Amino acid sequence: MKWKQLLLVIVVSILSAFAGIFLYGKFVRNGSTAIGAPTDGKLPANYASFFDNNGNAAEPTDFTKASESAIPAVVHIKTKIPAKKITNNLPNRGRSGDPFDDFFGDMFGFGPQIQPEQKASGSGVIISQDGYIVTNNHVISDGSNGVAPEIKVTLNEGRKVYNAKVVGRDASTDLAVLKVEANNLPYMIYGNSDDAKIGQWVLAVGYPFNLEATVTAGIISAKGRNIGINSQQSLTPVESFIQTDAAVNPGNSGGPLINTNGQLLGINSAILAPTGTYAGYSFAIPVNIVKKVVNDIIKYGDVKRGYIGISYAPSDPQNDQNLRGKGLQSGAGVYVLGVSSNGGAAKAGIKAGDVITKVNGIDIISVNQMGGTIFSAQPGDKIKLSYLRGGKEYTTDVTLTEKPNDVKINSGSVLSDQLGVDLATVDSKRAAQLRIPGGVEIKSIRPNGLLSRNRIDKGFIITAVNGQPVKSVDDLAKVLSASRSSTIQLDGIYPGYSGQYSYQINLDGDEGNDDTDSSY
Repeated sequence: MKWKQLLLVIVVSILSAFAGIFLYGKFVRNGSTAIGAPTDGKLPANYASFFDNNGNAAEPTDFTKASESAIPAVVHIKTKIPAKKITNNLPNRGRSGDPFDDFFGDMFGFGPQIQPEQKASGSGVIISQDGYIVTNNHVISDGSNGVAPEIKVTLNEGRKVYNAKVVGRDASTDLAVLKVEANNLPYMIYGNSDDAKIGQWVLAVGYPFNLEATVTAGIISAKGRNIGINSQQSLTPVESFIQTDAAVNPGNSGGPLINTNGQLLGINSAILAPTGTYAGYSFAIPVNIVKKVVNDIIKYGDVKRGYIGISYAPSDPQNDQNLRGKGLQSGAGVYVLGVSSNGGAAKAGIKAGDVITKVNGIDIISVNQMGGTIFSAQPGDKIKLSYLRGGKEYTTDVTLTEKPNDVKINSGSVLSDQLGVDLATVDSKRAAQLRIPGGVEIKSIRPNGLLSRNRIDKGFIITAVNGQPVKSVDDLAKVLSASRSSTIQLDGIYPGYSGQYSYQINLDGDEGNDDTDSSY
């Protein structure tokens, strides 16, 4: 009896095993209801580019050739700012003529103080064999909207050190162009940042912590990022960063972000660093913006900014609702609030309520991305703009123009009118008495003029603009005309008061960023 029961158990077990195998093959392995399994042997559409024609996955990536090509074209930049006397920027804290008051004023910090010598370092990329170099504006800055007096560039081999000349800089994008007198230099080839893909391998090259040339690897984790960092040095910031997890630390600024072919994809500019060092994400200026800024600075001495003439909605719940009402996902596209009559958008038929979805065939998922794409073009260029209206998508050509309020300062009278002041050149005799090489005195400030919105007072004598000395009204007009940014710094003195005083002025007349509406 026991043998019969044992035999029955064995038979039932065997039948159960075969039934399980049969059911797995029919309903799971080959069935259409399996979770995470290909349907009818076909992969999901999002895996279409992952395998080659033979079903093989992508080959492992080799970083050695890209690194070997890039490192010789990356330079170490060192700056030095000598010690200087500074004030607390308050004219009424100057010398009173009372020795007792002056002594205790200095003792408690009311008088001039000494700022010690400052040294800094960063990285740069050689972009031509005759010595043009691109880096970050903040790498060569003196910390007050001027340029460090001493800028030295060391080639990768470490033996050749050059004094660098600043060709031009743009605070809005945090870019600067340097020039060293050399020939037959290795240089880096431009890539195309519009073609960069999320998940793509990239390398960051530079001189972190004053180390020798260092290469780190990561992937592109996002595009079109805006982190608000350029607003610290410009009232008209342009940000459309490539976000990567390649390790970038202090000293990497100005160095390249490259693809695995050794081509330049961006200039490393910022890190997400609650502790001051790398914390997981770094941000690079896309090379298509870099090319535009560099070419403009070298060719024109200034950056030509394209303008389409629209105001757009910010990223907020109301805007997201507007976009969803147009059939778009939250955050996708740019909702047009208004159209300027003298911009290219109005002439192309764009209207308020339209949603811009593509620029030159590239999907627009954020305002920052659109701004970066437009910034890469010149006034006079045509861009192809796609937009939604009434549930239908239209495409039109828009010719970019110059922003209407970009007034060119080419004479003392135009300068006086724009600033809203009356100016006079300080004569040589008075300059000698004041112990200055020369300057421009503000004789009066007109009500509602540009300078009336600042703390600057009449009687102020301008001695430098953005670190460049000025000795006459014509000098001042020339320097402002060649300014690379709408934000300038005026340095000077108040006769009868000690020390140097500085003021930040926005030539566009804006007193700050508008958080509710912006325009391109």
